[in-house]
Amino acid sequence: MKKIITLAALLLTALSVSAQDKSLVVYFSHTGENYNVGNIKIGNTKRIADFITELTGADQFEVVAEKSYDYDYTTVTQIAKEEQQKGELPAFKGEVKDIDQYGVIYIGTPIWWGTYPQVMFTFFSQYDLNGKTLVPFATHEGSGLGRTVSDLKIAYPKADVKTGLAIQGSKAASSRKSVENWLKKLNLIK
Repeated sequence: MKKIITLAALLLTALSVSAQDKSLVVYFSHTGENYNVGNIKIGNTKRIADFITELTGADQFEVVAEKSYDYDYTTVTQIAKEEQQKGELPAFKGEVKDIDQYGVIYIGTPIWWGTYPQVMFTFFSQYDLNGKTLVPFATHEGSGLGRTVSDLKIAYPKADVKTGLAIQGSKAASSRKSVENWLKKLNLIK
């Protein structure tokens, strides 16, 4: 009887550990006209998210704003600036079911005015990721990670925020090796 109880306890521990080992890639990506890249059908951030999923086996959730950002580059930047200045939290479609099953969450974004697009702050306001390992990544054309890491730490002060990765949008399609090296350096893949 003692062996059965011990075995059951070990099984429950293994199940809870494996659930926390699951990972998720949450990202926002912009298609259409992008600075220095042109008009694209697959967003730069999605390309990085896909590489992470391919290399880690993580699930994916794309944050898709309910409002359209299907405008020329200049108009999108103006909309993004106004949203940020007003602290707007645009709604997004869908939901992550059972966020608690994920121990590692990769959070990806293009850099809009130095940080996340406001729709990502909407996501942050709806999901408590404290206590999880958060791994930021961003696409940009000169601003690196911007304020994404500090903003992530403000949103989730009790999360373990890892070293982020910044990839120029114009190099996103050919960045698989850079993504792989970053994941290896963080010991998230072998």
